[in-house]
Amino acid sequence: MTNQRRPQQRRRYYSRPRVCQFCTDPSTKIDYKQAEAMRRFITDEGKIRPRRQTGTCAKHQRQLTKAIKRARHVALLPFTGEVLR
Repeated sequence: MTNQRRPQQRRRYYSRPRVCQFCTDPSTKIDYKQAEAMRRFITDEGKIRPRRQTGTCAKHQRQLTKAIKRARHVALLPFTGEVLR
């Protein structure tokens, strides 16, 4: 047989759908005064992480975005990341 290669087969990455942590635990509240809890939803550059990365549902992502923006306005969270300062 000759040296023939098979066409390269790419393996597809199927991500497991994440469940919203705010929907699964209703006792967890989204509050702009909890700056340390909000930092998990912000990148190193200071941008808000998208839903596909955090796994939050649309309803809680809107609440989270509003809370992060309020925390920035009150100076509990930075507008830019540590790298850009």
